[in-house]
Amino acid sequence: MDRVVSQLLVEIDGLSDSSQDLFIIGATNRPNLLDSALLRPGRFDKLLYVGVNTEASYRERILKAQTRKYKLHKNVSLLSIAQHCPPNFTGADIYALCADAWFHAAKRSVETLEADPSRNNDASAEEVIVNTDDFMTVLGDISPSLTMEELQNYEQLRQKIEGPSR
Repeated sequence: MDRVVSQLLVEIDGLSDSSQDLFIIGATNRPNLLDSALLRPGRFDKLLYVGVNTEASYRERILKAQTRKYKLHKNVSLLSIAQHCPPNFTGADIYALCADAWFHAAKRSVETLEADPSRNNDASAEEVIVNTDDFMTVLGDISPSLTMEELQNYEQLRQKIEGPSR
């Protein structure tokens, strides 16, 4: 790892000799492991913490984006589903929730077709209608990928690196 950091520092420092404006953007989900040499001025000297927003309205917006290609039952309230999600649900957790809810609805559709042979067997994925029960059923099976303790640790690290909230 030391060789990787050293090589990265050499490459970044070599780019500063260029006459062109250049921005280097890096991202990590392990900010506590960043080498302090990377954070000095002239390297990665501006930091932006992108955390997990705990407000239901933000989770609702992610749900809308994730389900834009789904057929949702007319009574589905994405805000209500977002309010049932834990505050430490990440975007990846919401993606898993939506995918699992669609899969649950698809299984239900297949079971309905198998129970009634007179129905058309040419059903397609576009005909799967996801309802609130599909979301609620799979919500109980999905654990947040971050614990509240981990979120608190990230917030403390953000305060240490960036200073108090602005």
